[in-house]
Amino acid sequence: MNFKVTQITRINVEDFVFSDKSNLTFPIPPLASAQFYRNQGVLTLKICATVYINSKDSQNPVIGTLIENDTNVEIYFDYNWDESSPDTYDVWYVEVDYISDTVNNITTVKSYLRNIDPETSRGTEVKVGT
Repeated sequence: MNFKVTQITRINVEDFVFSDKSNLTFPIPPLASAQFYRNQGVLTLKICATVYINSKDSQNPVIGTLIENDTNVEIYFDYNWDESSPDTYDVWYVEVDYISDTVNNITTVKSYLRNIDPETSRGTEVKVGT
């Protein structure tokens, strides 16, 4: 089991503001996609995600854990946030390449933005594209 972070980039220049905050849950779950491709002949799962982090205390997210369970992969983007609902966000784009002996069995990816202290998380599930 092996993963490589190929990109972590802040993609907004100015603070991002949600126009309607009435249905937001915190932390805001990542928006993610996952697709297989061949990297120098090796079947690889590319996981792409955008994560929303409080712009007043912005720091790049860290890939804390990646767990493969049967046909599912769980990936955790960790950061420390202040427990209040932010007014503005920095939007981070993250790409991860994942390979394993059983990568071809994976059908879903669950991605989580996880606060590390105290530990709380919100997540999304996506089907793997081919």
